[in-house]
Amino acid sequence: MAVVGAAKEKFELQVKEPEKTEAKAAPAAVEQSAELPEDDTAPDQSHQQLTGLFIVKPETKNVYAGEAITFLAKVDASKLEKKPAIKWFKGKWLDLKSKAGTVYQFREEFDSKSKVYTYEMKIAKADKIAAGAYRCEVTSKDQFDSAAFELNVEVAETAGNLLTAFKRTGEAREDAGELDFSGLLKKREVKVEAPPAEEVDVWEILKNAKPCDYEKIAFQYGITDLRGMLKRLKKKKKVEKKSDSFAKRLESAYQVDKGGKIRMMVEMAGPNMEAKWLKNGKEIRPSGRYIFEVIGLKRVLTIKNCTLADDAEYECIIGEDKCTADLFVREPPVVITVPLDDQHVFVDDRVEFDCEVSEEGAVVVWSKDGTDLTRDDALRFRIKKDGKKHFLIINEATKNDSGRYKIKTNGGESEADLIVEDKVLEVLQSFADLTLKAQEQAIFKCEVSDEKVTGKWLKNGMEIIPSKRIHITHVGRIHKLVIDNVTPDDEADYTFIPNGYALSISAKLNFLEVKIDYVPRQEPPKIHLDCTGSVVSQNTIVVVAGNKLRLDVDVSGEPPPVVSWFKADQEFTQTEGRCRIETKETHSSFVLEGAMREDEAKYNILVKNPAGEDKAVIFIKVVDVPDPPENVKITGIGDDWCTAAWDVPKFDGGQPITGYLLERKKKTSTRWMKLNFEPLQERSFTATRMIEGCLYEMRVFAVNGIGTSPPSVSSRPFMPLGTTSEPTHLTVDDVTDTTTTLRWRTPEKVGPGGLDGYLIEYAKEGSDVWIAANTELVERLGFTVKNLPTGEKINFRVRAVNIAGKSPPAVLSQPVTIREIVQHPKIWLPRKLRHTYIKRVGQQINIMIPFQGKPRPLVTWLKDGKPLDTSQASIRNSEVDTILFIRRAERSHSGTYELSVQIENLIDKVTIKIRVVEKPGPPESLKITDVWGFNAAIEWKPPKDDGNTEIIGYTIQKADKRTMEWFTVYEHNRKTSCTISDLIMGNEYYFRVFSENICGLSDSPRVSKDTAFIQKESKNYVRPLYKEHDFSHAPKFTQPLLNRSVIAGYTTKLSCSVRGFPKPKIIWMKNKMEIGDDPKFLMKHNQGVLTLQIRKPSTFDGGNYTCKAINDLGEDEVECKLEVRVPQ
Repeated sequence: MAVVGAAKEKFELQVKEPEKTEAKAAPAAVEQSAELPEDDTAPDQSHQQLTGLFIVKPETKNVYAGEAITFLAKVDASKLEKKPAIKWFKGKWLDLKSKAGTVYQFREEFDSKSKVYTYEMKIAKADKIAAGAYRCEVTSKDQFDSAAFELNVEVAETAGNLLTAFKRTGEAREDAGELDFSGLLKKREVKVEAPPAEEVDVWEILKNAKPCDYEKIAFQYGITDLRGMLKRLKKKKKVEKKSDSFAKRLESAYQVDKGGKIRMMVEMAGPNMEAKWLKNGKEIRPSGRYIFEVIGLKRVLTIKNCTLADDAEYECIIGEDKCTADLFVREPPVVITVPLDDQHVFVDDRVEFDCEVSEEGAVVVWSKDGTDLTRDDALRFRIKKDGKKHFLIINEATKNDSGRYKIKTNGGESEADLIVEDKVLEVLQSFADLTLKAQEQAIFKCEVSDEKVTGKWLKNGMEIIPSKRIHITHVGRIHKLVIDNVTPDDEADYTFIPNGYALSISAKLNFLEVKIDYVPRQEPPKIHLDCTGSVVSQNTIVVVAGNKLRLDVDVSGEPPPVVSWFKADQEFTQTEGRCRIETKETHSSFVLEGAMREDEAKYNILVKNPAGEDKAVIFIKVVDVPDPPENVKITGIGDDWCTAAWDVPKFDGGQPITGYLLERKKKTSTRWMKLNFEPLQERSFTATRMIEGCLYEMRVFAVNGIGTSPPSVSSRPFMPLGTTSEPTHLTVDDVTDTTTTLRWRTPEKVGPGGLDGYLIEYAKEGSDVWIAANTELVERLGFTVKNLPTGEKINFRVRAVNIAGKSPPAVLSQPVTIREIVQHPKIWLPRKLRHTYIKRVGQQINIMIPFQGKPRPLVTWLKDGKPLDTSQASIRNSEVDTILFIRRAERSHSGTYELSVQIENLIDKVTIKIRVVEKPGPPESLKITDVWGFNAAIEWKPPKDDGNTEIIGYTIQKADKRTMEWFTVYEHNRKTSCTISDLIMGNEYYFRVFSENICGLSDSPRVSKDTAFIQKESKNYVRPLYKEHDFSHAPKFTQPLLNRSVIAGYTTKLSCSVRGFPKPKIIWMKNKMEIGDDPKFLMKHNQGVLTLQIRKPSTFDGGNYTCKAINDLGEDEVECKLEVRVPQ
């Protein structure tokens, strides 16, 4: 918009501290009818001379990057005929109205009492792009004003200790006053870099893990090709043979992060050898990324800027020898960049949770109230991906959908609450009783909160049918009933009932009959009201602020009297405007458009003519919604709760306050969530289910019989914090005649509140008076308590302290006697006892263990956690050692023995494992499984008694049935089966097997019940007749498809085999629909083996898959079910 001769005013306001707030917002707007009509004058048609409309102009401000900033402008509309129009510009001509959304947010309020418009422009997150010059312009008909200002964005300084930012406003003592979190906002960093993650070798983790844990490890560390990695892991388990070419081979596997550098090195056994490097069988040529180095006998391959394409098998070939290594390129963990926001909706509304992660195609897990969402929930929840964004959609929300929803990746998680409440229909504007004369028009109009709601009109309980004279309309939220040419038959009660709601709006239409009577020419004036006598002076009319009031007063007299209106003893003569008087011969009307608080007063009506005068008094009372509550503050906080308190509003709207409603939101969010649905009578409230360590704000609404007030000013940001748990492993480290040294470990739970230090207290035995041993908090995990009374028994306890207070105490199990210990107890365990001590049945067990300690310590032996039975073993103790003696060891003597030496509260313990072993029993269930040619196969089961130790092998023997002489065939056979060869044709054999452990062979073998007979071969050969075979065959599947359950994101295959001639045509189908040329599916047919490969399946790829084979002789098909699940 061109501004001719416009002047700019620039102000400099240096705002350095984020905790300072904006000027207090103007009172909330009342109903729209109280505002001025909008200005429809085109900008280039208005006069562009500055007229000083602004009473408060937006000012230049400085802000730290990442923080929110609000610019405020106020316009005085007391002398304006039209509602002012405002525009915000960035630079010279960029209109910010088109940029309204997440970054730029605009707000408008109107104070009907002061007739001041308040305009706000809020920048939710300031950055370098938002910095620059701005301009605000306001126009109203032929008046114009403009103001220029600037926004400077600065980089925040590094924050100090987070806990030092907390303080209280009270000065009386430490816990007095309200919590003040403003210091936290001032020192908070814009972006805090996460500490570098500890390097993890996934290859080593997989090699040492159980097969059942492979999928869990793959999801945790972002492995996408787990199947290929396990194949290479299986190859690496083969033992490499010693080579003459390599002095040092490649490692079995290497691991590198994406974008990093890796060096693989071998060392040759001698000079004058050439090394060749291959990748997946193809030779590598030197380039900018692949660098070959020669360092003496060492050959080094360096790969820079590793990508996922470098994840392969590498070979180094020297002469005829080679060595291989696998390189695994690990992608960084997927983190959440844009978290979830809380949602507050009504029943049947559409809910959409959206979240953005750091990588496209990442695997995420959605859960509700701690339960993961599965395919069974697909009817209610729809999960969608769009690049890095992930969505959880509920099309028609129900109250059962309320709860806490979480999205989790292998690098982070985010939570948000969903609240679903029933729809409540509000009546924004009602209609009142009407009194009309014949041929006039009756209009009943009401406005409800939902524009989709329909309804019906009733007349004395009967539904009204529209006609030429009766019109029913519904436009948006407004429902209207219009009756033309009113007749006496139209006098009735009219009601509007919205469909689907237990609500009705009623009013009465009164028909005013005009009677013509003969009266004398001289008649004193008279005021005709609905009430007479003394009640007239006490007549009170109540009107809701913003509604229209029309007071019709009939008068009579001859000659026609003159009507005068008075407001608070001052004559009221206006005939135009919001408040006006309409006078006719027989009646006078007082019209009030958009009632306001200042219209509440006593009104006098005076009628005069030559015959006399008459008076009447009417009280008009204006009721409104209350003002917002004041002084909202947080009086207490915990780990997941807070207590808020507030003061009553300055003005209750003329109606008593019926309660209060509260809302809260996260500091970084713009969505408010209700905390109570029924008005609260008290002026304090405790909110629960909050996230510890997250900043929140709260606001309060007041409720009276008219409605709900505007929201109060938000409380200062606060953070729920809880105390830590008690310190752990509290022990006595040293005791002297006047001091005691204590040791402990950090609490298991610390929380976002951190840990300031520890408080040590002591008390005499039998006393409840605890004395603090330190005046300042101790940060170390140990402390020496001094000046203790010698010879007394003292109890000790330790508390952890943080910003939220003191933790529960950790108390010593028994009191400590204050006296000096010359030598601490210590056990010197012999080296041979540090491993399992093994003896055979019948041997002696004689164990001597030295120890130290003065005065003489108390020695205790335990077996498997219970006191040692002296009838099973003998114990001898001296001042310097203890001896465990068993004359004849038995299997029952095996177990875990625990030795402890103790002086007062000082103790030392060791654990000894003893195992008594003997020869094993014979194997079980020996049988001959097969006999062919000169061979026989046998198998058996391990013995029931393994002699209390591992079976290291079996010895197999054979014997001819005729001689029964036994010959050893195999020794130290590890398996429970074997094949015996080189048997003699025509002989019959028995077999027997011995078990073997570290004590030797079993005393008795297990002999086969059956024999193996080696038959002689027949030498007569009869050539069979040859008949040409007809290979024609209808398709028939020889191996069906098997049901599969796979992990989302890992390529899978479905396989089957078919037989048929001529070669059948193969058709693959999913859910009875043919799979076309979709690149996600790869179909192969090799020698009758059919394979369908599905690349990186998702949950939507699950279903029933069918393979159909067709040729001229017939057709056949097989089917399986594929389930794609998300790892837990």
